[in-house]
Amino acid sequence: MMTPSSLMDALGIETKTISRDKVCLTMEVTDAVKQPMGFLHGGASVALAETAASIGGLQHIDQNCQTIVGIEINCNHIKAKKDGIVQGIATPIHIGRTTMIWQIEILDEKDKKIAVSRCTLGVMDIAK
Repeated sequence: MMTPSSLMDALGIETKTISRDKVCLTMEVTDAVKQPMGFLHGGASVALAETAASIGGLQHIDQNCQTIVGIEINCNHIKAKKDGIVQGIATPIHIGRTTMIWQIEILDEKDKKIAVSRCTLGVMDIAK
């Protein structure tokens, strides 16, 4: 179950596609997501990546009794970005009973890679 107001709101992340096999989110490169030198902040890219993976993970669980938590994420930043829109596209590598691994590509408007990330999620039972 997604929280109505979250980091997605703070960073301006918007949902474009959600399915079990692919999640696509977009984020405008505004001052809110830039580092002091004026480029897209690596942490904002990682937040976009983990959000896309987590939303994808939610599609594979019973949200009434389970939830998704991040276990590990890495990100290789390939290209700097000063403005425009980036999209995070998450696809599953492994969907298991207790863990999932998602690959996330962050692309610009011309489909050039800005960053690549891999996120491991844990599946947890919700305490009652």
